[in-house]
Amino acid sequence: MAVPMIDDIELKAVQYIRQETDQDFVRQKIAGLSGTLHQSLGRRSHRVLIEGLLLPDTATDDLKKLQDKAKAAGEVTFTADITTALEIDKMVIESFRAEQSVGPAGQVAYQVVLAESPPLPPPAELSSFGGLDGLGGLGGLGGLGGLGGLGLGDLGFDPGALGNVLGDIANVAGSIMDAASAAMDAVNQLKALASLGNLASVGNPIKPVADQIGSVTKAGDTLKGIAGGLKAITG
Repeated sequence: MAVPMIDDIELKAVQYIRQETDQDFVRQKIAGLSGTLHQSLGRRSHRVLIEGLLLPDTATDDLKKLQDKAKAAGEVTFTADITTALEIDKMVIESFRAEQSVGPAGQVAYQVVLAESPPLPPPAELSSFGGLDGLGGLGGLGGLGGLGGLGLGDLGFDPGALGNVLGDIANVAGSIMDAASAAMDAVNQLKALASLGNLASVGNPIKPVADQIGSVTKAGDTLKGIAGGLKAITG
């Protein structure tokens, strides 16, 4: 049996070692189904529990090394026969306990609990936009002003393929601007009629409409703002 090791620390007097693998299930009750459906959310980290003794000759040095490893809370490499088939790359020390009791001088009992620390998956790429590599020329984001010099080609778009779409957007923007201008012309005419003095004395029939002029004016301004934004997009 190979000697278990945590990085370069040999655990020579291991007396007990246990490996655990737990699945993470969510129980789903299905109407009419006898029993419970278990939906897997993936496997939890492999865990290893080790109990052993630090022998008198090297107990002080080995204890310090293990305490330093546990205190650092970093990833470690663990090798042992019991984990051969698990393909574990890195682990972390979840807990460490040491105990010195009456017995052979300098002998220390210890318990170590290790948990698998898998690597993070690679960052997602926005392949439809040519990935994120094209942003490397921003100089570490030293300022957003440099974004003004980016064209559609720099972001992975094909300007030729977007030509028709941008043309349609420009046409819609023009139509919105025309409709907003026509509406504002009608509003101005209603304002003029509503302000006539001779109508105010006989019950102005246009007053109910004039009361809504403010809302119509705001709507017209909004339409112009939308049209202006679309024209800015299309250049």
